[in-house]
Amino acid sequence: MKFELPERRKRVHEMTIPIRWGDMDPMGHVNNTLYFRYLEIIRLEWLRALGLTLHSDAQGPLIINAFCTFHRQVEHPGELLARMYVSDPGRSSFESWCTLERTDAPGVITTSGGATMVWTDYAAQKSLPMPDWFRRHVE
Repeated sequence: MKFELPERRKRVHEMTIPIRWGDMDPMGHVNNTLYFRYLEIIRLEWLRALGLTLHSDAQGPLIINAFCTFHRQVEHPGELLARMYVSDPGRSSFESWCTLERTDAPGVITTSGGATMVWTDYAAQKSLPMPDWFRRHVE
């Protein structure tokens, strides 16, 4: 299965994530639910690097849709290189994308995924236009 990122995208964050022994399931590979955790880790690290703190009385991005495609099995031990991209900013929403590849097999994407995110007032549970300072990071 070939994965293609959107042509108009911006890489916003990159990091390595260890593959832990406890991430594996009885089939001997990383359990499919853990990939969403890996995508969450890089997404939250990117937001933290921007200075965002996610509190229930604040504003920030909220996921409204998420997906993950498994291209190759991943087993312990090792590390994953996670790369996050953003695209298609709207009034309050944008798309986020992520690729995962083993650090010992550069260029071979094992997993791809992403999420549609909406800038939200968490307490009011309503979408808001993205603030200009944040929009600069996703355009």
